[in-house]
Amino acid sequence: MIKSKTAIKIRKAHRYLGLFLGIQFLFWTISGLYFSWTNIDEIRGEHLINKNIPLKDFSELISPSKLNESNINSIELRDISGVPYYWINNANLYNAYTGNLKYSITKNEAIDIAKQNLARGLEIKSINYISTVDKHHEYRNKLLPAYVISFKDKKNIKAYVSSLDGKFQTVRHRNWRWFDFLWMTHTMDYESRDNFNNTLLRAFSLLGLITVLSGFTLWFTSSPTIRKIFFNKP
Repeated sequence: MIKSKTAIKIRKAHRYLGLFLGIQFLFWTISGLYFSWTNIDEIRGEHLINKNIPLKDFSELISPSKLNESNINSIELRDISGVPYYWINNANLYNAYTGNLKYSITKNEAIDIAKQNLARGLEIKSINYISTVDKHHEYRNKLLPAYVISFKDKKNIKAYVSSLDGKFQTVRHRNWRWFDFLWMTHTMDYESRDNFNNTLLRAFSLLGLITVLSGFTLWFTSSPTIRKIFFNKP
């Protein structure tokens, strides 16, 4: 039979573990509720994307073999403000008519690309150029430098276009930012937000398991029915 002193220790351990883990459990619950009640496609901004971009038929393009590239391992054709460009080896952008190397797209070209890829009716508020971001930035882990185009909208919509390859990268809005913040609290990766195997999460998961087991143990040791069945005690 478990002694009363042991039962008291179990009760105290359960109480303090619950107090210590309670805030994180609350974050897990709130974030889980938000994830389950939101549409992931809407969070990703799919409703803001223009899915009917007309494909242009370019002709008389220069042969990629004439470009100033010794080896071509990958090639993509990009439409930048009505002009075709080759994106070679994920590194260099060439005019597909002249073969000239383009080091960066302009602000106006970035605006054209954003407008082409987004739904109509959005009014541009400002455009800025970014070359670095931190680990918590909404444009993390994507190609830099880039242009960020902000729109006049209550959801604070922002589109990102990389300046090196002229590609529309992503769109961000208020609901995505809420999702991103709650995802950080859910994964407990307060450094980069995206590491689901960090030490802090593992530690809290184990402590959470211990808290649950201590609760079962506390019920087992304090239940009159259990005491009567297993220990022949009233």
